[in-house]
Amino acid sequence: MAGLTLRGVRKSYGTTEVMHGVDLDIEDGEFVVFVGPSGCGKSTLLRMIAGLEDITDGTVAIGDTVVNEVAASKRGVAMVFQTYALYPHMTVKQNMSFGLKQIKTPKDEIERRVSAAAEILQIDDYLDRSPRNLSGGQRQRVAIGRAIVRDPDVFLFDEPLSNLDAALRVQTRLEIARLHERLETTMIYVTHDQVEAMTLADKIVVLRDGLIEQVGSPIDLYENPANAFVAQFIGSPKMNFFTKADLAKGAEKRLSKPVGETLQLGMRPEHFVQCAAKDALVQGRLDLIENLGEYALVHLTTETGVEFIAKMDKAPTEKKGTVMSFNIPSELAHYFNIETGLRDA
Repeated sequence: MAGLTLRGVRKSYGTTEVMHGVDLDIEDGEFVVFVGPSGCGKSTLLRMIAGLEDITDGTVAIGDTVVNEVAASKRGVAMVFQTYALYPHMTVKQNMSFGLKQIKTPKDEIERRVSAAAEILQIDDYLDRSPRNLSGGQRQRVAIGRAIVRDPDVFLFDEPLSNLDAALRVQTRLEIARLHERLETTMIYVTHDQVEAMTLADKIVVLRDGLIEQVGSPIDLYENPANAFVAQFIGSPKMNFFTKADLAKGAEKRLSKPVGETLQLGMRPEHFVQCAAKDALVQGRLDLIENLGEYALVHLTTETGVEFIAKMDKAPTEKKGTVMSFNIPSELAHYFNIETGLRDA
């Protein structure tokens, strides 16, 4: 096992720079998730760690060894791809053992590693099947098994659940979490799904436009976002933002900071509390109710035309078009600089 250190890592394609000097420390045994919108650079960064993309500038070290010039096959990493990348003409067992045969691993050692990985992933009964006879979730487990048998220092996952349906994503996500607990190996996982990030990660790295916006534990990013981008990206549904013009009459008196030309107010949907009009921070016309059983997502629009969402324990009884009033416990309010987006601590 090993940790990773990235210092000043840059990547350019011709004159276009896509990674702008990334510094990051990943501890031995950590489960780190790279998250961000499409095109932010998370997969590019993962591929540079794997050795599948050249590094334009900076250094990548695995353990104490700088690996910039080390071939991908010699870095001690194993990568699981979004598309499984299984050989269709081989059985599950052959797929899992192929890489070990290529490096001339003894036959009995191959048998031991394949059996151990198959037991961990509960695919013992599928070893003689071909990939076409497996479900999507089973194929992904085989792909993970092929990585496990290499006994790598670092596991790299590039959006491994994207091709699975919702139920299989949840199941496979749990299997990956249990796998990390069992192996205690450093894992780096790329996703655009912040729910996956929140449930899997010891540490989340939020990326935007080739830069790191914030690094921290899931709960730290949720409770203390560094800026408006992180605040909206972490949390589902995303945080609502209001300027002074969007607030209810007299709301300024109930806020701990002056929302105005400099600051805007951030409110998470789950923190809204319905109240009387005289106590409201924000008011909105009821547009739509998504009744999801255990909770309801209530879509509203302020008088100034700002759309926002309140998450309520149960669906409100008000009719569409009714004006509803909400406040929020003062300690749960967030304030962000309108110009820079930075959180006002």
